[in-house]
Amino acid sequence: MNKPFQMGAGLGLKPNHYEDALECTVEGLWFEVHPENYMVGGGPRLAWLEAIGERHPLSLHGVSLSLAADCPPDEEHLKRLKMLADRVQPALISEHLAWSTWRGKYHPDLLPFPRTGEALQRIAGNIQRTQDILGRRIAIENPTHYLHFDGHDYSELDFLTELSRRTGCGLLLDVNNVHISAHNLGFDACTYLDAFPAKAIMEIHLAGFAEDPGNSTLLIDTHDAPIAEDVWSLYRRLIERIGLRPTLIERDDHIPDFDVLLAERNRAQTVLNLGQNQRLQVAI
Repeated sequence: MNKPFQMGAGLGLKPNHYEDALECTVEGLWFEVHPENYMVGGGPRLAWLEAIGERHPLSLHGVSLSLAADCPPDEEHLKRLKMLADRVQPALISEHLAWSTWRGKYHPDLLPFPRTGEALQRIAGNIQRTQDILGRRIAIENPTHYLHFDGHDYSELDFLTELSRRTGCGLLLDVNNVHISAHNLGFDACTYLDAFPAKAIMEIHLAGFAEDPGNSTLLIDTHDAPIAEDVWSLYRRLIERIGLRPTLIERDDHIPDFDVLLAERNRAQTVLNLGQNQRLQVAI
């Protein structure tokens, strides 16, 4: 079992950065992976993950539980996820508020759904089943939106808050998702962040985005660019309100050298440190 660590700002772990990650001694650094890439019985990739987990906290960020689908999460998948979690003892486990499977077919995307009472009951049941099997609390990530979707009975914030209340799950607040959705759907990102339930936030994500090549007014959550200044501004505002939370720098394409990502990570850590110091001064 991993020893306890202090979690500050972290990085997504990429195979080409294994050596750098293993050797890095930056305080508070942690690493996140998609568990689907490590749900195997052995091999070099899993051995690297275990080695890094001995030096840094780990987080498992799933992309395929399909919690908003019309059926429970796949039992075999959950068993393999539990085996991995028991093996590497992650500090955090998270998933998306979306669906990607439908009647036995898998889709390579995280798809939206109408936030109805029926959906709330179904997703809460899927989250509870997942937590019961894992024996762990998980965090659910707010989605990215690209178009208006009719048929909602709940606002997104009310839906997430009620999911957390019913299941005890935490929330993963992706600030980049908020910025993109606010731009694409025309709502105010600051108002959304200011109302987000602070006590439920277990983790924060920061990432880059791009304009849609076919529609320059539409932003796409690409995770292939540096974090935009507008997203940094929203992040600072959030941390001033809620204080320190484990924060991940996501980069899944056009991946630069480890030192470049570490510099972005250090910028996030600076924001966390300033926010923590401000809250301490207020308390004193």
